[in-house]
Amino acid sequence: MGRVVFIGAGPGAADLITVRGARRLAEAEVVLCDALTDPALRELAPRAEWIDVGKRGFRHSTHQAEIDALLVEMARRHAVVVRLKGGDPSLFGRLEEELAALARAGIDSEVVPGVSAALAAAASAQRPLTRR
Repeated sequence: MGRVVFIGAGPGAADLITVRGARRLAEAEVVLCDALTDPALRELAPRAEWIDVGKRGFRHSTHQAEIDALLVEMARRHAVVVRLKGGDPSLFGRLEEELAALARAGIDSEVVPGVSAALAAAASAQRPLTRR
């Protein structure tokens, strides 16, 4: 049985993924990716099978129960499965639900935080989030 690594892909630009995230992505056999991830990230895991499980308003979206089941199924068949999420996995990413599904199935997981859109927007605008 494999493990699932949740990776925050950053806020839309492939070069905003963390070094740890890029390293774990390169190990992936299967990647379940969100709609908000940069397609250029595929270059970091060219041998992996990529499955789009993104959610978009007014378009086809993968239901959360399907994503949970797919994570479990893929982890039972592959050594390293990556769940690639836009921004940070713990912000609006349903991380808790997906972790719970894996825990119920006895599957190990890791969470690699990402750069959230809030942090990236402030940096892009050259505005600090806190002041002395």
